[in-house]
Amino acid sequence: MLAAPVSLSKLGELEVSLGVSIRGKPEVVRLSLVCLLGRGHLLIEDVPGVGKTTLAQALARSVNCRFHRLQFTSDMLPSDVLGVTIYNAHTQNFEFKRGPVFTNFLLADEINRATPKTQSALLEAMNEMQVTIEGRSYPLDQPFMVIATQNPVEHHGTYPLPESQLDRFLMRIRIGYPDREAEREILRSNDAAHGDSTRPVLSGEELLYLQEYVSRVSVDESLVDYMLAIVERTRAHDSLAMGVSPRGAQALFRATQALALVEGREYVIPDDVKRLVVPVCAHRIAINARASLSQRNAELSERILQEILTMVEVPL
Repeated sequence: MLAAPVSLSKLGELEVSLGVSIRGKPEVVRLSLVCLLGRGHLLIEDVPGVGKTTLAQALARSVNCRFHRLQFTSDMLPSDVLGVTIYNAHTQNFEFKRGPVFTNFLLADEINRATPKTQSALLEAMNEMQVTIEGRSYPLDQPFMVIATQNPVEHHGTYPLPESQLDRFLMRIRIGYPDREAEREILRSNDAAHGDSTRPVLSGEELLYLQEYVSRVSVDESLVDYMLAIVERTRAHDSLAMGVSPRGAQALFRATQALALVEGREYVIPDDVKRLVVPVCAHRIAINARASLSQRNAELSERILQEILTMVEVPL
């Protein structure tokens, strides 16, 4: 299916490599890989200690590109992310000193601990692959991916990400606690908790080639109608104040293509759509005030999406 300079065997090798870092979570690993190939940004949300940062580091280090980890804190400023313009007394000119965002993989660790002003510094970079400082735009190198981790918003000292920023993430995933056998392996292993044990599997050029190839995966018109029907249902649902945006529909389309490629297919199937609706769409919808009184918003969002899937006819 895939011609030189990179073969599908590299994807299998990459998945195995990530699986060594995150034990017993094959679906989490696969979704991370789908996000990488879909040119998307990944939000990993879960309680502390389940491997959010480990997965983010392993994913970034699996590609032979520049990687920067940025620990978000409440006193961080936008210039700490983007960079700052300073006056050079020797040249008598203002010079732009590039910040950590000028990399290929940016790990935004505990992104919801930073203030909204600092969080918003990433908006342009994530959407337009550039940074504008004092009226001048600076393009970011390709590939570029933001992998953000956050603790649930119920924890103290956090600032929930606004809807506009959540919409920039291709998908939101949760890792969850490992099963007993996987946790036994983690306890027995000396390096399981360290993402730096991951070795590069792909070069930057190979990754760009795979990302470009994703767009060639065939999506039948009936499946496009299926995706649009799901999206339209979210916009008309009684319990939702905000449905999936057109950007969200594009993200679902692209993610299904990437999943098909990861699984060695040249075409998308209905199960790809079903599998990706929750991780791609759950963080893009908003529960209305009446419905949000009953249970936690994140869980309710996922339940509503599952309900919508049962209501929309699956193409044969």
